[in-house]
Amino acid sequence: MNDLRSQINSLSAAEKAELLDTVWESLEADAVSLTDAQRAELDYRITRHEQNPSDIIPWQQVRAGLFKKP
Repeated sequence: MNDLRSQINSLSAAEKAELLDTVWESLEADAVSLTDAQRAELDYRITRHEQNPSDIIPWQQVRAGLFKKP
């Protein structure tokens, strides 16, 4: 994984954006395999976010919580 990160870090901003688009499109292709319950949950979360766009937790805060040692 570190090798992959190094490769990504060596890309230009435009190349990173293109990579992100490619990865996102591959995820969209996988979306067909979602169950009805998963799709309903995603729709629910999107709707909640659209109704309260400022009610978020920044990624930095989420990430810090994930790697916080007990």
